[in-house]
Amino acid sequence: MTRVFAVANQKGGVGKTTTTVNLAAALAASGQHVLVVDLDPQGNASTALGVDHHSGVLSTYEVLTQDTPLAQIVQECPEGEGRLWLAPATIDLAGAEIELVSMVAREGRLDRAITRFLPTYEQGHGHEIDIVIIDCPPSLGLLTLNAMVAARELLLPIQCEYYALEGVSQLLRTIDLVTAHLNPELKVGAVLLTMYDGRTRLSAQVVQEVRAHFGSIVLPTLIPRSVRLSEAPSYGQTVLAYDPGSSGALAYAEAAHELINNVGQ
Repeated sequence: MTRVFAVANQKGGVGKTTTTVNLAAALAASGQHVLVVDLDPQGNASTALGVDHHSGVLSTYEVLTQDTPLAQIVQECPEGEGRLWLAPATIDLAGAEIELVSMVAREGRLDRAITRFLPTYEQGHGHEIDIVIIDCPPSLGLLTLNAMVAARELLLPIQCEYYALEGVSQLLRTIDLVTAHLNPELKVGAVLLTMYDGRTRLSAQVVQEVRAHFGSIVLPTLIPRSVRLSEAPSYGQTVLAYDPGSSGALAYAEAAHELINNVGQ
């Protein structure tokens, strides 16, 4: 059974894309077959995974607005040894929020695209996609809503900084609405603490607060604040390829292991 995660938090700068691409690379390195779906018009996940996403490239925009099959846009990522695939995003996706408003069953378009794609991929490659990870934009609009309807599990990155939990309550209310009306299977599958700085009391307080709030679904691994994590995307790489021995790479590898094995749940 393919696990489908949406990496969502409407607060910007919490490490959504960094988490998406590095977890995906770590999962692929551990033998999982992974599809990343870039739903952010900025296309940062596409950049970090080394896939071309200039205007004119078929992307998630065409999937959502023109019913283009995912199979036509999915590209193999340079790293991942045939186990890591990406549905890229282009700047055209910025207009999709407006275009989707008037469309029938607008919230379920990504879900239908993924559902159609998975058996097609399996027939063509002789194995199934184990995990789909959807990188959401920093908003609670129709793009994020499409991700939540398509996903079965929400992966929530929370940064170890002041105001960390601010906005999370709004996201949880949205999840409640989605489960009530659109996708009863959706649940918060995991919380990942990012940008942890062991030198500060604040980081430790946030960790304590988040674990008290979310309990066992918080992954044990803390993702450290790391220069290497910031540098890697400018080389079109994940941190696992850019500096596999760095603290960020080791932390994401450990978090991937915890995610596969449902550690803490």
